[in-house]
Amino acid sequence: MSERQERVLACIRGWIVEHGEAPTVREIGRRVGLSSPSSVLYQLRQLEARGMITRTGHSWRSCRLR
Repeated sequence: MSERQERVLACIRGWIVEHGEAPTVREIGRRVGLSSPSSVLYQLRQLEARGMITRTGHSWRSCRLR
């Protein structure tokens, strides 16, 4: 797993602890320093492909850690 993917995963984990739900794509981008939503989406798709996160719906806000 790349350093950027580790930062995204840590962001999701921390956000869920703080807020009780997953962050939006833009919230992830702000926390990890990615200005482009497409860059965040790429990282999320990579994490999903590796089985690190799953989604219960279409939105990334529904993602869960595995």
